[in-house]
Amino acid sequence: MAEEPQSKGGDEKQPVDAPKPKRSARSGAAASGERSASRSGGAATPRARSRRQAGAEATAGANGAAERPAKPRLAQRYLDEIRGTLVREFGYSSAMQAPKPVKVVVNMGLGEALTNARALETAPAQLGAITGQRPVITKARRSVAGFKIREGMSIGCMVTLRGRRMYEFLDRLMNLALPRIRDFRGTPRAAFDGKGNYSMGLREQAIFPELEYGSIDRTRGMQVTITTTAESDREGFRLLELLGMPFAREGQGR
Repeated sequence: MAEEPQSKGGDEKQPVDAPKPKRSARSGAAASGERSASRSGGAATPRARSRRQAGAEATAGANGAAERPAKPRLAQRYLDEIRGTLVREFGYSSAMQAPKPVKVVVNMGLGEALTNARALETAPAQLGAITGQRPVITKARRSVAGFKIREGMSIGCMVTLRGRRMYEFLDRLMNLALPRIRDFRGTPRAAFDGKGNYSMGLREQAIFPELEYGSIDRTRGMQVTITTTAESDREGFRLLELLGMPFAREGQGR
């Protein structure tokens, strides 16, 4: 019986039906990682990936620190000067006892909405531009026949300001808006409620520089209420005086 011919290299020829070697899952994942790395322009080692990630986090942190706004001028002045002055004058045992403003409520009545439906659009837009916050439409709690008001009817709009927006609004009110009132002689001193909270009325919204005079369709008044943590009117008066409220002189009205 003739012998099978041998290959030139002397190795035996493998049979045709020999099974192919199986590729493990680990080698497949490595191969796919190499392919993805080659597509991205080169192999990315774990150390390089960690460096890129650390650099991205540092850049994001620096951008966040740069974009973070500073405290309002009036809030910083309260922390640096006003609070210490109140502690010395009233003899508080802790700086936390010093009174401070908590919130400001700005209310605008819209009695004209009974005959002018457009007032419900223009007045909230103007109040939002003045305060920097979207106002809430207030509705009547009960029906009043004398004023032709029905329960649930829209009769005004209001905004409650706290924190940063509160300090910014107070700063604009006391330093920009009030001095623009014609024949202004100061805000009334006797407008406290006995608990250190102060309320004042404004006859027109045109005193605020956020509104263009030509865009005002009608003069509308508003009520501003400043709520503080003061326990007496004397403490509340001194707080607002240090904040910059231009009170009228004693015996002299607005």
